[in-house]
Amino acid sequence: MGELIPLFPLGTPLFPGVVLPLQIFEPRYRRLMRDLMALPESGDRRFFGVVAIRQGWEVEQVAPAEALYDIGCTARLQAVRPQPDGAFRIVTVGGDRFRLLDVVVGEDPPYLQGEVEWLADEEAAEEAAGDSDGITAATAGSRPGPDAAGSLEDVVASVARESMQVLARGVRTLFTRYVAEVAGLSVGRGDAGPGEAVNAETAVLVKAVADDPTALSYLVASAALLTTEDRQALLAESATRRRLAAESRLLRRELTMLTTLGAVPAPLHEFATPMTVN
Repeated sequence: MGELIPLFPLGTPLFPGVVLPLQIFEPRYRRLMRDLMALPESGDRRFFGVVAIRQGWEVEQVAPAEALYDIGCTARLQAVRPQPDGAFRIVTVGGDRFRLLDVVVGEDPPYLQGEVEWLADEEAAEEAAGDSDGITAATAGSRPGPDAAGSLEDVVASVARESMQVLARGVRTLFTRYVAEVAGLSVGRGDAGPGEAVNAETAVLVKAVADDPTALSYLVASAALLTTEDRQALLAESATRRRLAAESRLLRRELTMLTTLGAVPAPLHEFATPMTVN
């Protein structure tokens, strides 16, 4: 049995550290906001799970578990502004990733709930794995000294960290080029203002995550104009190294399409989604 949490289906996945503002107007989700606001502000339960809806599926017309992707991310309440008509304007930030095991549909509470298991990142494991195969092969013919095991582990960890930084720099460079291409094509359509705003905002965000490969990977995943399937695959990836490697391939693909076709694949306002590096 997993933990039971409220669910909020959306058309696209949420990523850890990314700001998600929402306007809550459906009665069942108004109830969700009231339930969350009734919890202590000092506690850690003021959140709900965001899960992406599979393209072409209507949650209300099929079994919810079939209509939703199985990997989601919690949205933690940061600000709530009740509206005169009973609706809410809220600001949330992406928190922890989870796997959706089952969906619970009931009348009280009226909103969906999910049985979930929490997903851990693989940072320690991927760093330890690093490039150990190559290093081990290179040292296999030498006679190990008394501290050889410890020294090899240190070298492997050091090489892994350095290779991660190289990978992150490559993705950062590709993403900067990608944003410039998108903004440039927007300017060509006479949409100069948003293009400049996206460039400026992205430059600030990229600088803020310059020393954090994980935050960079989530920034790219949330900001690039990717399909829901591509974004969902990036959210499901537990290792930063593999997520960055996938983003490198995706950004090269998207840059090729942008320069070849000369078209922005989605309206620029969808690209300019508020984000944070928390």
